[in-house]
Amino acid sequence: MDNLLTLQEDLLTKKYRHSLYKAFKITDPKPRDIHKASVRDRLLHHAIYRKLYPLFERTFIADSYSCRDDKGVHKALERFTKFIRIVSRNHTRTAWVLKCDIRKFFASIDHSVLKGILARYIPNEDIRWLLSVIIDSFSSKEEGIGLPLGNLTSQLLVNIYMNEFDQFAKHQLKVKYYLRYADDFTIISEDKEWLVSLLPRIEVFLQERLRLVLHPNKVSIATAASGIDFLGWVHFPDHTVLRTTTKHRMFSKLRVNPNKPEVLNSYLGLLKHGNTEKLKSLMNLI
Repeated sequence: MDNLLTLQEDLLTKKYRHSLYKAFKITDPKPRDIHKASVRDRLLHHAIYRKLYPLFERTFIADSYSCRDDKGVHKALERFTKFIRIVSRNHTRTAWVLKCDIRKFFASIDHSVLKGILARYIPNEDIRWLLSVIIDSFSSKEEGIGLPLGNLTSQLLVNIYMNEFDQFAKHQLKVKYYLRYADDFTIISEDKEWLVSLLPRIEVFLQERLRLVLHPNKVSIATAASGIDFLGWVHFPDHTVLRTTTKHRMFSKLRVNPNKPEVLNSYLGLLKHGNTEKLKSLMNLI
């Protein structure tokens, strides 16, 4: 209670300063730098999130799925397959999928751009001051750039940031079949040339408005029938299979933790969302 009262006093007098982060690395599956805030700061992050999430949730489009209530990866995958069915007219026509990924997403968020977006929604100067303190508590390799992977506030802030692009895609590009999960997004159309024509406009908006760059190796336009690798699964017209790297990681973890039912159950839950009978049989042999 003493700590809470001290935090309250620091906020009221604007003496609050964010503590340093504890840094560590994880592999998920690629290496990621995680920065963990102190308990005091995490408590404040949760309080901010509870207050601001309902405000911004109303501004988000229906088809962004990362870190939102009643959304998530599986809802995104269901929507993706539904879009494919609609555009391909139940797989009787060719559906083209433009798939993009932002390069170094969290590490590229521009603090000044983010604060400008927040200022349009939040008139209260005290709240804007507090958000600025949290935003400026971390930078990646360049001062004023980057948000920490690990903060609950970061999950909300990147959604607010990318909502600018969501609105651009829906209202300026007039894209009907658009879906985004974090920094991965897809646009589906029966017109390949139209998708090709969108790319320069997408790149210009991301660069000029949000200071973001598409990952050059993760931009593709392919037919849905050829198999689309999206959010850990490869989607074909009549079936969905687990991405090869995800399969290898799954079996590796099961071999290391053969007697941990929670590990097995978590993967069985994952496998419910695709055509995985053969994988389930192999898991029983471990």
